[in-house]
Amino acid sequence: MPTPHNPPAAVRRALRKLGADIHDARRRRRLPMAVVAERAFTSRSTLQRVEAGDTNVSIGIYAGVLQALGLLNGLGQVADISHDSVGQALASAELPKRVHLKRPTGPSRDG
Repeated sequence: MPTPHNPPAAVRRALRKLGADIHDARRRRRLPMAVVAERAFTSRSTLQRVEAGDTNVSIGIYAGVLQALGLLNGLGQVADISHDSVGQALASAELPKRVHLKRPTGPSRDG
């Protein structure tokens, strides 16, 4: 049996916002839940859970719904390096101060 999943409040808020944004996008497109659910290869009840920001719905289902709405490209930008200022700063801090060329090892060419 799976262990209960109780994510932090910030995660729940982010998924509720994503769900509400998905709900609004579907309504702006004037698409009924049944149509979006079919296009996302899921059930209407699962789509309701997505639109509610349910933390127990897999990211794959969220991605399928975004695809059905034509919004999947945004998902690819979520953890993109160009948006990761902390990661870039950490990587830059680990850069060496000086770069030394290694001398070739092996037989000498002199003789």
